[in-house]
Amino acid sequence: MSRRPAKIEKLSLARASEIVRAPVVTEKSTAGSEHGQVTFRVLASATKPEIKAAVETLFKVKVTAVNTLNRQGKWKMFQGRAGRRNGFKKAIVSLAAGNTIDVTTGI
Repeated sequence: MSRRPAKIEKLSLARASEIVRAPVVTEKSTAGSEHGQVTFRVLASATKPEIKAAVETLFKVKVTAVNTLNRQGKWKMFQGRAGRRNGFKKAIVSLAAGNTIDVTTGI
């Protein structure tokens, strides 16, 4: 028996901008944009319904699906000492047909 979380109707603009941190602009995310997908860095504690509501609030688009992944920080050497970069959470947001988000504006 699975329990579905409550549907999130509306988020405030401040909370939505806190959840969606920044767009991810890489070769792989750019290839996803050809299929109606946009990739964002998001708050680590954000849930899929919260991410969906935040993207719909900020960009005025219709979201069909949200996939998330936690990216662990890499171990790197810095001046002979081992250190770890910060990890982060990414969300791959699929948009409904006819909706687009231009993440390159402002770059």
